Order: sequence, then structure tokens, then C-alpha cells
Amino acid sequence: MAAPPAAGALPASLTLVGAGKMGGAMLEGWLAAGLDPKRTTIVEADPSDALRALCTARGLALNPATVAPAAVLVLAIKPQGFADAAPGLDRMIGPGTVVMSILAGKTVADIEGRLPSARAIVRAMPNLPASIGRGATGAVANAAVTAGQRAAVAALLGANGLVEWVGSEAEIDAVTALSGSGPAYVFLMVEAMTEAGIAAGLDPQVAARLARATISGAGALLDASDLPASELRRNVTSPGGTTAAALDVLMRDDALGPLMREAVAAAKRRAGELAG
Repeated sequence: MAAPPAAGALPASLTLVGAGKMGGAMLEGWLAAGLDPKRTTIVEADPSDALRALCTARGLALNPATVAPAAVLVLAIKPQGFADAAPGLDRMIGPGTVVMSILAGKTVADIEGRLPSARAIVRAMPNLPASIGRGATGAVANAAVTAGQRAAVAALLGANGLVEWVGSEAEIDAVTALSGSGPAYVFLMVEAMTEAGIAAGLDPQVAARLARATISGAGALLDASDLPASELRRNVTSPGGTTAAALDVLMRDDALGPLMREAVAAAKRRAGELAG
């Protein structure tokens, strides 16, 4: 279970570049955690009505004519727009600014090459459940990031869920493959369970509701428990019972484990290809 961000660790000032689905969701988590809206600037080329309303209600600066360097500059734009935006972004970086990037496929070297003023850089890979404060994010910092900057970034990411710091940037591709893409694996499991329920004779809507509630309930139980998943699985499985019969199929010849390893390896390989 993710620990809450340390009190007082949130940055004194922040500029968010890109407030679409992920950037906007993260922003709401930061504000809820105590980020000072009066010292928060939003740069968004196509602000939604909801974003405009949030900025007005909370006193956030939206697309000001000039953007002074902040303690943290968050890059959450579409990766394909980074090259064109870079000259303007570089002017938002001061000597004490840490750049936090969630740009998929853009390495620290890419950011350093496009933003000459950037010294301290954190590359992070959040996932979709960050939008409800239940994300799983992997992050890596370059050598220029100070302890204080790392704490500020950790507080920001922690406001949206679990944060795991990895030891090298090479591991970010594995994070992308496991947790970044992982919600889709779970959603596919719900689809497969629904189809299996229908095949077993259930009404399609009943099967869909049961499958959805089963996955979300199991996830909540996993989050609430300190037991490993393997032990929780054994607790549900009575010898010779219905669950054991089903698991005999899913675990036949260790079928599911190799399939998942192959899937994650494929996603990791593709992440490396996209990073160039």
C-alpha cells in the first residue's frame, strides 16, 4: 500500500505543461494533497472547459504570457509535440528547477538534448489508475537531482498512488511493460471472465457485472491485506473444490506464468523501440 507524501515535501512552486487526461488527473491529486494553487501555473494549448473552471475556482494561472521558473516543471504533453515545444519550455527552467517528465519514450538524454537549461531530471511512468489516486508509478532520477528535489517529486507522484524508484533508466521500459500497460491486462481478464460466464449460461449483463465486481473486489482485498498474492490465492482455494478445479486449468503446465512473461517482455521490447 502506498504511503502518503511526507508533510511539507510538496514543491513550493510548480509549472505543469500539458493538462490533458493524465496531466489533469495528476493535478487534481496534487491540489488535494496541498499544492499551493497560487504558485501553480498551467500551460495547455487546448484547455478544456473543466480545466478553465478549475483554474478560475482555485486561482491557478492558465497560459500566462510569461512563465517564471518554478521549483518543478512537469512535462505531460504528447511526446510527439516535445520537439516543437522545447524552445519555449527551456525558458521555463531555472538553476533550481527539477524537470519531471512523464513523456512516454523520451529518455533523459532526449530531454537533456532538447532542453539545454535542464540539469536535474526525473523520468516517471505513471499508469491510468493515477486518475483516481490509485496509480503505480516507476521513477528514475539523474545524478543532478538533489535530495530535496527528489522528495518534492516523490510527494507529487505519491499524491496519485504508489511510487517505486528504480536504479537505472533501463528499468523504465520494464515499468512501462508491467504497471504502465498493466491495467489493460486486468481489463482483458474482466472481458475473458465475462465471456466465460456467458458461455456457462449467465445473462451477458449479469456476467459482466459479476466479473467487474470480482476483479475490483479482489484488488481492494489485495490492497487491504499484507499477505502476498500467492497466500491470498491459497486462502480462497479449498482442496478439491471449485476454485481448485479452475486453477488446475489456469496453472496447467504453468501456462499462465509463461504467457504473462511473454506479454510483459513484448511490451518492454516495444517500449525500447519507441524510445529509439
